[in-house]
Amino acid sequence: MVRYRKKFSDFAFDAIIYIIITIICLICLYPMLYVFFASISDGSRLYRHVGPIYYPLGFSLQGYRIVLSNPGVWSGYKNTIFYVIGGTAFSMLMTTLGAYVLSRKGYKLKKFFMLFIVFTMYFNGGMIPTFLLVRSLGLLNSRLAIMIVGSVGTWNMIIMRTAFQSIPRSLEESAIIDGANDFAILTKIILPTSKATLAVITLFYAVGQWNSWFNPMIYLQSRDKYPLQLLLREILIMGSKVEGGAEVQSGIGINYLGETIKYTTIIVSTLPILFVYPFAQKYFVKGIMMGSLKE
Repeated sequence: MVRYRKKFSDFAFDAIIYIIITIICLICLYPMLYVFFASISDGSRLYRHVGPIYYPLGFSLQGYRIVLSNPGVWSGYKNTIFYVIGGTAFSMLMTTLGAYVLSRKGYKLKKFFMLFIVFTMYFNGGMIPTFLLVRSLGLLNSRLAIMIVGSVGTWNMIIMRTAFQSIPRSLEESAIIDGANDFAILTKIILPTSKATLAVITLFYAVGQWNSWFNPMIYLQSRDKYPLQLLLREILIMGSKVEGGAEVQSGIGINYLGETIKYTTIIVSTLPILFVYPFAQKYFVKGIMMGSLKE
């Protein structure tokens, strides 16, 4: 067996590649580190600091104490988790059913409904007609309004339809010969072979629900139903009026906690959803191979 020995040029090329990848990783990671360092920095030093932050400016958890001591934050977490789970499940159900129908070759009205669905990507009824519709349906100030309104993303449905179409037709034909109906084909053939696409679309819907604040601001009136993002938005807006946003006299001088609270709210609102990405990473890798099978 002949062994291949790397030349100096090969080692130099690998070193350059690793250096470039490291720089790209640092560029992508630095904004998050900046926010984290700022969130645990001393408020007075952070307020006076100008330029990049490479380490915490002092150490203070006062911003976290103020944000997490707000009882609305914990109720917001509970509501957000409910909206994410319920809204994502409903969105995936409707998107999967729609994509399956649009991917069938024998469906005669497929082109008509496809054009009708794509039309919604460019034109919609507008905010006021949608609000009037939600109110007429009795969904105003209801949790269902957050999970139903805008639950199906046209682009997500198109992606899923394309993934379903890439599955070899021979698999479905063999199932039909065995007496399988559409429900059996969808649940036993289409969905198991489209795990990568399903995982990616699920993540898209979950992140969208987690970051949603505009629809809750319009359709919800009870504060006990507010999601986390809407409550944190109020904290940011009221930061200059509450204790955290004002100048607070202490034994060590003046602390400007408003800036610290802004970065703290970013960490509190984004950190949980960031933990989801490592678990879905393998499905992103598998997604590259989607469509590689041919009949």
